[in-house]
Amino acid sequence: MCHISYIYVTALCIDFRFPLSGVSYSYVRCTSISSLSSVLRSTHTHTHTHTHTHTLISPKDPSRRSNENTVRRKDEIHPQSTKHHPHPPTTSFHNSHTTHIPMSTNTDAEHYKSQGNKALTSGNLSEAITWYTKAIDADGTNHVYYSNRSAAHLKANNPTLALEDAESCINLSNAKDGVSFSKGYSRKGAALHAMKRYADAVAAYEDGLKRYANDPALMKGLEEVKRDRDRPAGAGLGGGKSLLGPNVMGRIAMHPKLRTYLSDSSYMEKVNRLSRGEMTEDLLGDPRMMETLQVLLGMPGGGAAAAAADGGSSSADVPSSSASTKKETDDEPMQVDEVERKATEKEEKKQEEKTAAAAPTTTELDEKKQASLEAKNRGNELYKKKKFDEALKAYDEAITHDDTNMTFHTNKAAVYLTMKKFDNAIQECEKGLEVGKANFAPFEDRAKAHARIGRAYQLQKKYVEAIQSYKNAQLESFDKAVQRTLKNLELEKKKADSLAYQDDAKAEEAKERGNGFFREKKFGEAVKEYEEACKRAPKNAVIRNNLAAALCKIMDFNGAKREIELALDLDPKYVKAYARKGDIEMAMKEYHKAMESYKKGLIIDSTNSSCKEGLRKVQIAINSSMTDEERKERAAHAMADPEIQSILQDPVIRQILQDFNDNPNAANNAMRDPVVRAKIEKLIASGVLQTG
Repeated sequence: MCHISYIYVTALCIDFRFPLSGVSYSYVRCTSISSLSSVLRSTHTHTHTHTHTHTLISPKDPSRRSNENTVRRKDEIHPQSTKHHPHPPTTSFHNSHTTHIPMSTNTDAEHYKSQGNKALTSGNLSEAITWYTKAIDADGTNHVYYSNRSAAHLKANNPTLALEDAESCINLSNAKDGVSFSKGYSRKGAALHAMKRYADAVAAYEDGLKRYANDPALMKGLEEVKRDRDRPAGAGLGGGKSLLGPNVMGRIAMHPKLRTYLSDSSYMEKVNRLSRGEMTEDLLGDPRMMETLQVLLGMPGGGAAAAAADGGSSSADVPSSSASTKKETDDEPMQVDEVERKATEKEEKKQEEKTAAAAPTTTELDEKKQASLEAKNRGNELYKKKKFDEALKAYDEAITHDDTNMTFHTNKAAVYLTMKKFDNAIQECEKGLEVGKANFAPFEDRAKAHARIGRAYQLQKKYVEAIQSYKNAQLESFDKAVQRTLKNLELEKKKADSLAYQDDAKAEEAKERGNGFFREKKFGEAVKEYEEACKRAPKNAVIRNNLAAALCKIMDFNGAKREIELALDLDPKYVKAYARKGDIEMAMKEYHKAMESYKKGLIIDSTNSSCKEGLRKVQIAINSSMTDEERKERAAHAMADPEIQSILQDPVIRQILQDFNDNPNAANNAMRDPVVRAKIEKLIASGVLQTG
């Protein structure tokens, strides 16, 4: 026994929730007031106690898709309010008996359905969907409304919503005794077929055939799904069957809408590509191609025969009562096939002769295509043999046979590039891009044309135009090889710009201006002028030495050290630079490095006063008294030097340092080695090794 404890009243439905003792929740959803009254009556008249409880669940509430606000009210029904029953009102469902909710005969819902049928047959899909939604809102128990709306959604190329309505239709129709309605499974299979979920579509049709054996619509749908599922990828015209079936152009010419596209050469070229099995992004992105595929492959939504409103002659979507399957309404819509045929019959007769005469046959198109390919292949062979003029003529012949293929133009451009006729190559690529854009050429072909333009500019040293062309190619279709070329070209441009900017005379002028600012103690302006001079003469060691001096004045010792090291790389015998380097290292308290720099300068010029004075100062600094904090700071700074770390890791040096305490005589003997002595002195100068 299950007691009604809550009633939720929403805009379009009422849920009765039954908390069962020891089992999960069950509920019955009613979608109309008349259905509610029936349930309430059955609640009072059928009070049973059974060990088995069934749950009757309706499909998804269709009002969830609408923008109507849902108002919820919770009313508790207390057991004390029931005087004539020993227990609160109960509802139960027995295995052998199910209480059916009577189907609504809502006249408003039938009116909405009728308006939806009219809109569907006239091609107003959004309007038809709106009317069917209103019908469902008025009476959500009628499976026909869901079926019709599923057809409208599918014809509007929205198979996801079509699938939801189809499943709702199946759930409703299966829940009613005596209702024989196979269209729900057909709708579900067609929606899954349109979504290319072939396995699910096959399962949907087979489920329908289990309930409705030998149903023609289900059998036909199953056959079409299996055919598309089993079709080999890329099947085309090359010696086998066409992907689009036989007599493609004839079938297009007989279609009232597709025939209007035959005058467009780009459309004809794309149809031929589809027939060969090509499925590129530009083809699938063209709405005309999608219409053509739907018509020629018999897909749902294609042509006049698809997505008709339910309620036709043989399998009309007519709701049935619980006792019989006779029609409840007799105002079902006409099938779309018949309406379209009557509406376009006169127009077809008028245009049939014109379009049939104007449309080229498949044979003619194949011959032109074959001739263009033969001419292109001949041009390729001539190009390999370096017969460039003959190759150009062959490519021109290919263009004459097929002016919709941009590849012929890019092939001509390749010939012109080899002949170093760069302007002609660029012009051919630009022509090819115009042809490709007009005929929806693959992005890879367009990218190749842009890259070829970039190559033409690159060979002319026009770096700006070349870089932009390569970037355009990457926007069309990314390619790693082109990306590498682009990066190398940017570096090449940077070097070329640097070389073009160099001027020794202007560098000298900038240096003199920097010297003037330095004497005036305007060190910031001096740095700017010296940097300008370095750009004008990047291999001038004197200018970099001056720049290092100015950077020291603004306390940028790292920058100063970088510039002085560049100066020494340019002129390893520049003694003044060694003295400057030692001064910088002294300022950074790298005494061991400063000592080494001054000594290198004295090796080149033993009389250099700057190096002598610097060496004297560094020795005084090493031997000067320091606080413990200063010593620790100096030693920590030295320990960060990789050279000091390498010396300390030397096992010979480690043994000598130990001998200074354990065996002084052995340590003194080792100090006679000039290499060992230099390393020990460097440790002392750095502050890592303390003496005294």
